[in-house]
Amino acid sequence: MSASVAFVLKGYPRLSETFIAQEIRTLEQWGLDILIVSLRRPTDAERHPIHREIKAAVVYLPEFVCREPFRVIRAWLDTRRRPGYRAARAQWLRDCRRGPSIARVRGFFQALVLAHEIPARVTRLHAHYLHWPASVARYAAIITGLPWSCSAHARDIWTTSEWEKREKLRDVDWLVTCTAVGRQHLATLAEHPERIQLVYHGLDFDRFPEPRLRACEGSGGNGSAPLVILSVGRAVEKKGYATLLGALARLPQHLHWRFTHIGGGPLLPSLRRRAEDLGIDDRITFLGPQAHDIVVENYRTADIFVLASQFAGDGDRDGLPNVLMEAQSQGLACVSTELSAIPELIEDGVTGLLVPPNSEQPLTAAMARLMADHELRAKLAAAGRKRVRERFSHHRGLHALARKFGLSAPMVRECA
Repeated sequence: MSASVAFVLKGYPRLSETFIAQEIRTLEQWGLDILIVSLRRPTDAERHPIHREIKAAVVYLPEFVCREPFRVIRAWLDTRRRPGYRAARAQWLRDCRRGPSIARVRGFFQALVLAHEIPARVTRLHAHYLHWPASVARYAAIITGLPWSCSAHARDIWTTSEWEKREKLRDVDWLVTCTAVGRQHLATLAEHPERIQLVYHGLDFDRFPEPRLRACEGSGGNGSAPLVILSVGRAVEKKGYATLLGALARLPQHLHWRFTHIGGGPLLPSLRRRAEDLGIDDRITFLGPQAHDIVVENYRTADIFVLASQFAGDGDRDGLPNVLMEAQSQGLACVSTELSAIPELIEDGVTGLLVPPNSEQPLTAAMARLMADHELRAKLAAAGRKRVRERFSHHRGLHALARKFGLSAPMVRECA
């Protein structure tokens, strides 16, 4: 093995982060020795099959100092004698003055434990997300002298303060991000924009069966055979589910449909209440978080996929949601919004339909158009699936990532 890398994750395992598990599993297969360092313990009851395939050991850092005080004290007694401790502490204090938060305090103590407990074989720290995990990796790297790198995604890019992004981009060895719009934004803040590379997540098509043949002639006009509209995503503001429910309520009365939502999230109770207030709760099924096989089965039995991504009040937004690629891989016609990197996947009228974010009426019109026109559904579904398979295979991006971790190109080609 050419290297050993500690992956610093916000939480592990997480149902909403299949793309990270997919990356870890593939890099393991290609020869990378990985240690998973999780800042939180898992909260999801379910696990995807891929989580059971990952062989990497997992270390959980203390999320609350009061629960493991002696572990933190031992780490402090050790790391305070190291050459990098004073520099890490000074950096942390500067960060606290400019952006004080409980998470920043917690992150420094977690970095102390990571620096104290990290196995000697580890030669690099790699953070997934530019906010909290990157802070922990950065402080620990200063203490230990190890290089650190980062994968930036969506919320972490758009909600992290500009000064913090600039400084992390200055210090990071290299960074990859999963959208062209994210890469462009970070490059404008970086002293060394060449360190920032676009690497799409993509899909492992071996984990997704061939799409089933759909009877696309349905138009929502048959009350005994309503069209199934599906959405998969966490119930959080940036996913736009309140807007989507409002758009569903506006659909013409002669159209017959059912809506299925898969995903957890803090807004689920309020979404259920909104569905009741709109008088459409009898047409809606909230399945909550589900494992991969259940999600795939719902892709295969739905008629239309909708994701109404929007800007959240704190600036958070989607990047390029993997669920759109997953839905397209299963031959689903997709409706989404002209937001962030979604147009990098969906070309309006060619591989799907796009509407403005935060707008019920255009979303209603797009869904009604697809429901009424089975030929358009079939056309967009076929074009979307072709685009995903040609441009968004996860092996394409992982080749570049593997080389950054020191895996030889011949090894990558042999295993791909």
